[in-house]
Amino acid sequence: MKRLNIEIGIKIFAAIVAVSLILPGLLYAQERLSINAGIANMRSGPGTKYDVLWQVERYHPVQIIEKKGNWYKIKDFENDTAWLHKSLLGKTVGVITIKEKCNVRSKPAKSGGILFTVEKGVPFKVLARKGNWIKIEHADSDVGWIYKTLVW
Repeated sequence: MKRLNIEIGIKIFAAIVAVSLILPGLLYAQERLSINAGIANMRSGPGTKYDVLWQVERYHPVQIIEKKGNWYKIKDFENDTAWLHKSLLGKTVGVITIKEKCNVRSKPAKSGGILFTVEKGVPFKVLARKGNWIKIEHADSDVGWIYKTLVW
């Protein structure tokens, strides 16, 4: 009986350790933020001594996957990962185009005139939603409506 209790205790302990290792990653994976600076350096590690891998512009949405002090490891719409300082992130809801040649329209309908067309990878701030349409604003103040399947 004593041996059985020890085995059960070991299994419970192992389960608690497994959950404690997995849960923080799952909690961060739920958090989605966007860039609040004009340009942000995406780095290879959590600090300014690490290489700049690429740069992104305002409203670029990211998903938090890890935190180390004031540095956040993020994943973007292409599943690329990098680190950036938390001061570069904000809670503004952002989306980014995921298709080539996305039409941005004057109203939330296919009948809305095309205001402009954007390539894949252009970030926008979300202003409103109506059905399957999202009202967006670019950092240069261009505003229009885009269909939700065209963005991440």
